Amino acid sequence: MNNQPLQGHVAVVAGATRGAGRAIAVELGAAGATVYCTGRTTRQQRSDINRSESIEETAEMVTAHGGQGIAVQVDHMQPAQVEALFARVATEQEGRLDILVNDIWGGEHLMDWDHPFWQMDLGKAFTMIERAIFTHMITSRYGVPLMVARKQGLIIEVTDGDTWNYRGNLPYDFVKTGVMRLALAQAEELKAQALHGITALAITPGFLRSEQMLDHFGVTAVT
Repeated sequence: MNNQPLQGHVAVVAGATRGAGRAIAVELGAAGATVYCTGRTTRQQRSDINRSESIEETAEMVTAHGGQGIAVQVDHMQPAQVEALFARVATEQEGRLDILVNDIWGGEHLMDWDHPFWQMDLGKAFTMIERAIFTHMITSRYGVPLMVARKQGLIIEVTDGDTWNYRGNLPYDFVKTGVMRLALAQAEELKAQALHGITALAITPGFLRSEQMLDHFGVTAVT
């Protein structure tokens, strides 16, 4: 029995610094994959979220679990940086990309549950949309051509919830249901181009015991 079914496979987890992205990257590593772990925070430079978790830590965890973790600092709002990421993947992996995970978020400090949409902070709302929607579009734009060239691959859009129910705040609801639509739209266009070897789908981790959530409740992973 092969305990590492993804040996020889290449994945990019966009937004692997912490939370669901980190967990997904580690599990892909445990299955034997080479995983490019991307995000803005490195040991030398933090994002505006200002947390200590880094892409280097995630890459080391991937390797420790049996895969090959590769940390690449990328701001997925910058098309040139994303394009350079996939150019590197293409060069180092001979054009191979099997799995693309779009888990960029960065909206923790932008959420506002206390005001209706007619009182919302437009700056925060637009930034959330840019970070949670535009980044996914940019990343698929430059990553999926590697899959199209080989006519195989898996695109995973990470969201929150698996229904169309309202999520309690207009910008948050917009981005999380929007990610589900991104998966649907990509799947439809792949089907229209007869690229049946490439699948696009959305997943939700549910209520997540992330590093930030543990801090919020003042507990540890073993409490």
